[in-house]
Amino acid sequence: MIKSPTDVVEEAFRHYRSQDREAAYALYADGFTFTSPRDDHIDKAAFFERCFPTADRFAEQRLLHVVPADEELVLVHYEYELTTGGRYRNVEAITVRDGLIREVQVFFGGGV
Repeated sequence: MIKSPTDVVEEAFRHYRSQDREAAYALYADGFTFTSPRDDHIDKAAFFERCFPTADRFAEQRLLHVVPADEELVLVHYEYELTTGGRYRNVEAITVRDGLIREVQVFFGGGV
């Protein structure tokens, strides 16, 4: 049975925080792309090399809202505190199709 897009997204965030690369990797499609103010449509390999190993910079990360926008798009609003200090919020628009994450677009928020 295929998980709901919301379930897939929440699972991906759990694997990121625990740094379970193998479990997370299986949730991302081969044609996956990641875009943020610092990355422009990087592929799955670049995402797992550059972005995935960064969880240790967070003292805390809380998912505030995980909301389906349509059948494939999930919006995630989260808050995090850096180990160096400072608390911030971001929003991610995550496309999930057939149980796999196809695209992530990150929108950086300001300090809280």
